[in-house]
Amino acid sequence: MSATAPPASTSTPTTTSSLRRRAAGVATAVLACVLIWAVGELAGVDFTVEYPEQPARVIGPGAVVTASLAAALLGWAALAVLERLTRRAAVVWTVLAVVVAVISLAPVFGTEATGGAKLTLGAMHLAVAAALIPLLPTRR
Repeated sequence: MSATAPPASTSTPTTTSSLRRRAAGVATAVLACVLIWAVGELAGVDFTVEYPEQPARVIGPGAVVTASLAAALLGWAALAVLERLTRRAAVVWTVLAVVVAVISLAPVFGTEATGGAKLTLGAMHLAVAAALIPLLPTRR
């Protein structure tokens, strides 16, 4: 029988579990947006939007995936940079993420679109934040 004690568990997650959780956050953000879009589509929402001085365009599932994936990956990248710069990266990033989520709603309400489209698109913006804010920062 060995006299050595088993190694104490550490409170910091491993790099692999952090990577998995963050990837799950990105996937959750994208899937949530696609599901919100699909529900809107089934409900008959007209996803035609028009910004001032630009032609109208229809927001389809490809645009939803592209935009939500890009936003999620940019959020992850911003967090990674902050983690290299400060020990308070999670707090700074969370505040930044909330501010960006709120600001991201401005273009939704500045477009020419139906109320249903604005509501659904706004819900997608908030879904990205709701998925990323709890899942991207490392828990200590």
